Amino acid sequence: MNQAARDGWWEGLPAGIRDEIDGYVLQDRLLMAVKVITDIGRVPHGIGVGTAQLIANDRYLHYGDRIARVPESPLDLESLACRAAGCAGRIVAVEAIWDGDTVHDWFVRLLAITADPAGESPMATVYGSTARRYLGEGEDRHSRHPASTAAERAGRALAAHLSVPFHFASPDTPDDEAPRWRP
Repeated sequence: MNQAARDGWWEGLPAGIRDEIDGYVLQDRLLMAVKVITDIGRVPHGIGVGTAQLIANDRYLHYGDRIARVPESPLDLESLACRAAGCAGRIVAVEAIWDGDTVHDWFVRLLAITADPAGESPMATVYGSTARRYLGEGEDRHSRHPASTAAERAGRALAAHLSVPFHFASPDTPDDEAPRWRP
């Protein structure tokens, strides 16, 4: 479906449906917007996921900076140390673990592992965009996922600052079932 056809299809929607889709776009909930578009457009218009993504992207472009994006986690040592200072319990390690979803693909979560009480506290979520911002454009990532490189650098710095071990079971390959840190 070309741009003119997408525009025509959009204008032909009831205002309530347009408002619902735009509401999801403004909340940066791309998958929900795509779902609504495919749910209402598949049968009568043959709109599949690919076309729905194009239509949702048109709405993203329309709203631009007005979209409420989830803020990126800071990865500088000062910010991470400040966050670590607020942890309940004594920090015994800093750990990086892989996670993923259909919006961000693979990303890495930095965690402070605590004792007394035992638990974990999130320090940062390192998406690809967060990693590129932190590492800079010219950074050599040694053919690793940028989130891995950034999380390892920031996690090691925090662990060194706190004088605790750093653990990242699978820095070279995304693996959300890699072994976790154990004391």
